[in-house]
Amino acid sequence: MDTENPSAPSRARSRIARKNHPDGKPFAGVTHDHVRHTENFTVIGNDLIQHRELSGLAIGLACYIQSVRPGTAVDIKTLAARFPEGPTRIAAALNELEAHGYLVRSRERTATGRIVTRTVSRNRPGHRAARETAPRRTARRTTPDESAPRKRLPAVPQPSRPWPAPLQTALEVLTGLRRHDPRLLLSATDAEHLAPGVAAWLEREVTPTAVRHALTANLPDEPLTRPAALLAHRLAAQLPPPPPFRPAASPAAERRHPLQTCEGCDRAFRAPQPGRCRDCRPGPSTDAA
Repeated sequence: MDTENPSAPSRARSRIARKNHPDGKPFAGVTHDHVRHTENFTVIGNDLIQHRELSGLAIGLACYIQSVRPGTAVDIKTLAARFPEGPTRIAAALNELEAHGYLVRSRERTATGRIVTRTVSRNRPGHRAARETAPRRTARRTTPDESAPRKRLPAVPQPSRPWPAPLQTALEVLTGLRRHDPRLLLSATDAEHLAPGVAAWLEREVTPTAVRHALTANLPDEPLTRPAALLAHRLAAQLPPPPPFRPAASPAAERRHPLQTCEGCDRAFRAPQPGRCRDCRPGPSTDAA
């Protein structure tokens, strides 16, 4: 009566394979073998790491940016040198992060007049601190047919006399800037506003090539949102002084006579009408004789 039946199963096995695995670990999928970090680590939320709309490169860049110290350069050129991806993919990934609120990039002008990009990294877009620190702007309501108001450009230097020839040369300099940098494509209105500033440079005996170099040198790597404003600032801030050999006098004194060829020695000299130069002109003693 009390003899056990050795052929009877001890218990029924579960139909779920995971429960039959030793230690309750699954056969497929990832398993975690983690060690608790006590130093040199960064806390990153799952809402970023498991974001369904961000690309893997964007998520990786966001994790890297959140892990570096404040003040570290995170522009496109620096990140392209740090990672194997090229500048185009880096720029697209940063645009993704900016569109979803993980990055806020703004352009600011330093005390020296240089335009830099200020980048703010947010580990939780839309949190209360971000809303409180965001600048409050009262947007003016516009009708559907009314365009947004256009920002005024900074003032530019003005030439002493609006001669047509220097203004035409100034327009040629401005319209040719896009050949050196496609970002410097100007509208007709912007070119007309900047032309007097370029003419003021030409009036101070600066060659068109030198003006072009001053306007296109050391441009920032980031996209130029308002290229005309940048050029207006450079025309005003870097305006060279007048030539030392030209004193500031009345307009009549600044008028220069045309070049003439001396009838005696064929030397060039300035005079209101043709004749002889000062050396070939007869002196008082010759006239008396």
